[in-house]
Amino acid sequence: MLHRAGHGSVEVVAGVMFSGKSEELIRRVRRALIAGRRVQLFKSHLDDRYGGQFRISSHDGRQIDAEPVSNSVQVAEKVRPDTQVVAIDEAQFLDDGICEVVDALADAGMRVIVAGTDMDFRGEPFGPMGLLLARAERIDKLHAICVVCGDPATRNQRLIDGKPAPAEGPTIQVGGAETYEARCRRCHEVPTRDRAQRELLLRRGRGWEGV
Repeated sequence: MLHRAGHGSVEVVAGVMFSGKSEELIRRVRRALIAGRRVQLFKSHLDDRYGGQFRISSHDGRQIDAEPVSNSVQVAEKVRPDTQVVAIDEAQFLDDGICEVVDALADAGMRVIVAGTDMDFRGEPFGPMGLLLARAERIDKLHAICVVCGDPATRNQRLIDGKPAPAEGPTIQVGGAETYEARCRRCHEVPTRDRAQRELLLRRGRGWEGV
């Protein structure tokens, strides 16, 4: 593994879709480039929206070139010895091994910037994002605006034909505004899961009444 002088670190930009995560990653990368740092950018190969597989693109149209990767091993293999800043977008689509790779790069003195959606459409931790958040020196959790009530949005609402998708659907389904909405906790809906939770609370309530 790489060894060098200097202090490495891990920064995680997390949050709901449409909250500006990729935009913030692009902003930090461009500042690093202005400062004369040697930067490498990676993104999950699953995200081919907007600018395609070889660009990181924000919802507001900002773009920057990046190298697509399928897994954490490819990230480790592709980082050059003289790189000072490593940026990774859509990290939720990578395997848990990315946590060890990110740690190793930071230990070697690199600044590592990771962006990703921290919760899936069910409201559960998405891929390795929970572990990355736990290991980071700096965390920025961004919010969007709930399309239903206008409050800060912290959940990803997946839609099928305009209606909330059931919990049984696949975790990974790449899409944009036609497939997802940003919603707050109150307005977020996952039909089968929500029904099961209500039934569990009712059973617990009946049990408490009998105590």
